[in-house]
Amino acid sequence: MKGISKYHDNLGGTMFPSTITPQRMASIEDNADRLGLPRIILMENAGNVVSKTMKGLLGGASGKSIVVVAGTGNNGGDGFVAARHLTGEGARVEIILLGTSEEIKTKEASANWNVASNMTESIKITTIHKELPTDVRDRIQGADGIVDAIFGTGMRDVIREPHSTVIDAMNSAAGKKLAVDIPSGLDPSTGEVHDKAFRADLTVSFHQYKVGLVGRKEYTGDVLVEGIGIPPEAEK
Repeated sequence: MKGISKYHDNLGGTMFPSTITPQRMASIEDNADRLGLPRIILMENAGNVVSKTMKGLLGGASGKSIVVVAGTGNNGGDGFVAARHLTGEGARVEIILLGTSEEIKTKEASANWNVASNMTESIKITTIHKELPTDVRDRIQGADGIVDAIFGTGMRDVIREPHSTVIDAMNSAAGKKLAVDIPSGLDPSTGEVHDKAFRADLTVSFHQYKVGLVGRKEYTGDVLVEGIGIPPEAEK
């Protein structure tokens, strides 16, 4: 995919782009909201970027099976949007939600979940509360593409079940693996791995290169930084 190595981290002295902490990114998003740019538009833009990036990673999405593994935060919301866009590209899409719809944390993620869950003809919905069923594991491992939209920059703790087993299944799958903003299990501030982390072929990071991505190519794969429409005034 053209542009995938825009910010290639090979631990061998490559000059990194400027980085941003999760706290600073949250502040910028707050500023954008105060400027009149709703967070749901940022989520829409982020999910669209994920969809296009996965399409490029697969060399086209039509007819491909793509599993979006989503958490209950905004990273999951980005995944819900990506799933919707990927169906428009002709992909066969499944969302695997780790939790219940009632546990979705933000109104933006909840709104996009509602849309995706109403797309009963084009998106398969699976929710996992405790153990990972064998048939779901098989679908993860047989997918052409896997989108990690579990934690994002909200990761701060030890990975619990069913998330831990799901990440194992994702890592052992043969399909192309894409992480949304930061691989799940990788601390976005320090790059520390909490027990385990998703191993991506490609990480698409929004707006700026998250500081926790630096020096972690074994988890991030190549890193692509893409804008999501944040105005320059929000940086102030």
